[in-house]
Amino acid sequence: MLYQLYETQRALMAPFSEFASATAKLYNHPLSPFSHTPLAQRVSAGFDLAHRLAKEYEKPEFGIRTVPVNGVEVAVQEQVPITKPFCRLLRFKRFSDNPAVLQAMKNQPTVLVVAPLSGHHSTLLRDTVKTLLRDHKVLITDWTDARTVPAEEGPFHLHDYIEYVQEFIRFVGPEVNVISVCQPTVPVLAAVSLLATHGEFTPRTLTMMGGPIDARKSPTAVNNLAMNKSFEWFENNVIYRVPSNFPGAGRRVYPGFLQHTGFVAMNPDRHLTAHYDYFLDLIRGDDESTEQHRQFYDEYNAVLDMPAEYYLETIKTVFQDFALVNGTWNVKGTLVRPQDITTSALLTVEGELDDISGSGQTQAAHGLCTGIPDDRKTHYELKGAGHYGIFSGRRWRDIAYPVVRDFIRSHNPAALPPGDVPAPAPQADSPTTPAMAAPVVASAQASVPVRAAVVKARTPRKATKRN
Repeated sequence: MLYQLYETQRALMAPFSEFASATAKLYNHPLSPFSHTPLAQRVSAGFDLAHRLAKEYEKPEFGIRTVPVNGVEVAVQEQVPITKPFCRLLRFKRFSDNPAVLQAMKNQPTVLVVAPLSGHHSTLLRDTVKTLLRDHKVLITDWTDARTVPAEEGPFHLHDYIEYVQEFIRFVGPEVNVISVCQPTVPVLAAVSLLATHGEFTPRTLTMMGGPIDARKSPTAVNNLAMNKSFEWFENNVIYRVPSNFPGAGRRVYPGFLQHTGFVAMNPDRHLTAHYDYFLDLIRGDDESTEQHRQFYDEYNAVLDMPAEYYLETIKTVFQDFALVNGTWNVKGTLVRPQDITTSALLTVEGELDDISGSGQTQAAHGLCTGIPDDRKTHYELKGAGHYGIFSGRRWRDIAYPVVRDFIRSHNPAALPPGDVPAPAPQADSPTTPAMAAPVVASAQASVPVRAAVVKARTPRKATKRN
């Protein structure tokens, strides 16, 4: 019933949102006589803000058209090699007519980025992908909004997520390097463990960033909620059926609007300040600041529904049974054994100020993967960074990314220049680690699926050659 009420409210607000948008333009357009009336700028700013607060936010585009490779801008085109009911495998194909650049791209490692299925779209990792494209061939999992998947496609379980990841790894091949960000660290480790157990190839490298491998370590408010509320509480309070106006009508989901409410409830003061600053920037005519606000909230406010089976099983497996670290996780009759991984190299990355996946939760993967030699394991802590900062923003681009890039490169000999010697990635306390800047506040985005339930608990250009 709650989902239907929300959809009714959204439908009622849609005309007001369009009216507010039109009025904002009426009082701001230089050719409009209303733009020359007293307080026109304030009226326009107020209606612009009202429009953004009332509008519906669709899934954003990645919008990556070009990237620099060896100092040369190359064109990028999105391709979809695999389409599944609940996910697309998205490839970012790079094009160039420059022979030297083309040769460099051919030798670069292939990276599969496993994006979170935890409320936001995979476009949340836009900065991650764009930065990786400088030195890698990149593919990413693009998860589908469950409300758009017809009920005839059946349910989507946690083990289906694992099988999707395994299929994508097999498709890319033995040269693949896998990066998992936040929530996927657990099912990705399970997927690779099962591949190793069954004697299949495993990725050259595994990079796990800010994920709840062992949620018992340094538990956050998100972890505590999942641990202290029963499985039945989640099933009875945050699961609803998709209304009839969507293709997935009748499907049980954890709705995106509930997740978004939880996102905002985690830091309400910050969002109020951001919107007020946006209003002031509109009055001042600060186009750069207003555009930054729009870009951030276009992404932040665009959420998706998660399949109920997957969400609830994640709560139970990861945050209540701790099945991975306890060695009790059974996937279709096979025990998940990370110790069976022997040929992959492992890098874990954590943010010093991460309030979603606490300190040590991701690093716990090293204690599970006992079959990987110690000289092929690396842990890195990004000083001053919160959850969002480890995969997006300046700290990601300038500090964390070079560590990830060099780690992958050191375990992909073909990617090294002739005569170059692989160097180990710096440790968190290494004197060679770049100096860290002032702390930033952790973002509430890209979290594990449970975090949004907090609110309920409280109440190209075409080219001739390509790569």
